[in-house]
Amino acid sequence: MVSTDQSLYHKSTLDNGITVISEHIESVRSVSIGIWIKTGSRAEHSKENGIAHFLEHMVFKGTENRSPLKIAQSMESLGGSLNAFTGKEVTCFFANALDTHLKNAVEILADIVCNSTFPQKEIGREKKVIIEEIKSIQDTPEEYVFDIFHEKLFPESALGRPILGTESIIRQMDRANVLTFWKENYFGKNIIISAAGSLDHQKLVFLVDKYFAFSNGVHLKPVEKVTSAASQSFILDQPISQAHLCTGGESISYKSEDRFPLMILNTYLGGGMSSRLFQQVREKRGLAYSVYSFLDFYSDVGLFGIYVGTDHQKLGIIQELLKDELLRVSSEPLKKNALSKLKNQLKGNLVLALESTSRRMSRLAKNEIYFGEYVSLDKLIAEIDQVNQDDLLAIAEKVFRPDRFITVVLNPTN
Repeated sequence: MVSTDQSLYHKSTLDNGITVISEHIESVRSVSIGIWIKTGSRAEHSKENGIAHFLEHMVFKGTENRSPLKIAQSMESLGGSLNAFTGKEVTCFFANALDTHLKNAVEILADIVCNSTFPQKEIGREKKVIIEEIKSIQDTPEEYVFDIFHEKLFPESALGRPILGTESIIRQMDRANVLTFWKENYFGKNIIISAAGSLDHQKLVFLVDKYFAFSNGVHLKPVEKVTSAASQSFILDQPISQAHLCTGGESISYKSEDRFPLMILNTYLGGGMSSRLFQQVREKRGLAYSVYSFLDFYSDVGLFGIYVGTDHQKLGIIQELLKDELLRVSSEPLKKNALSKLKNQLKGNLVLALESTSRRMSRLAKNEIYFGEYVSLDKLIAEIDQVNQDDLLAIAEKVFRPDRFITVVLNPTN
């Protein structure tokens, strides 16, 4: 076992390849712990789309020691919580608990991740649940438009496929598929265990070493290379009352040095009620209720986009407004006092988010996954402070290119 220590941050690597990282927070009496599998929907073949998310559901459906009900009660009976999520590049199982229940949290997480039995009767039942989840997304246009946007931006790629999969593929999944995917992706070198709160690192390492039984002999999968599509517009008629527009294009990766300039510009354009798009589209002209910009970062690529929900007759004027704003921010430097305010807004958002042990736990894991090291808050703030007007113009010229954007509109049929 190899260990490193930086003040309140600690990192250890177990003999089976599992990486354990933690951050001690003196002022709390709780702990958040997450089991991060460095595998998400991006690791799926086209014929198994949705299996990473399906597997995430299935680990809660019974182990050698617990029934599904006992799993559900395991943390709630202690005043804590147990949950999970699947992303494009990661799957995470996490628990929040009082610090006195750290052992319980580690043991329960280990049980569901290592000892799930994937009962056949639960496979059939969970298929129905996930199909209803898929239908729920399709019935929620402000969410569904993002699935279509990803699909059109990254066609013929796992990155462009929906995390939940499709109804036809889910219906065909069986226990053998789930077991194969579990064995191929749930192994020591592919797992990071992250914790933040009132805890002792050595105790955490002892518990992880005791309860998590994984081999380290499986090879890590290479990241699938993706190519974004050429500029195109897609209009899909839907039985809805409002048009939903999502427009944007390929951006930079999580590791890019331009990440903070782009985050500052995203804050400026669509990051709250004071943002430029909110003020111009909603407050000044009353053209939409919901309007914002967004960023997604992945290991080798990213995306920038803008979402607007509005009356379909207003789409033309809104799209011209969006182009004008993107052109302006790409050609005119922001004033220094405006840049200073944006830096303060971004730094405030980061610091306030770290008031939560679960956010700290998540940040630890992502830093380890994408950078392989601990990134202090002081370093983040310093990097934000170093951003200047030229940095903003350079990244804006690179990313804010409406002539290269993919545009998706869910249009009311009536």
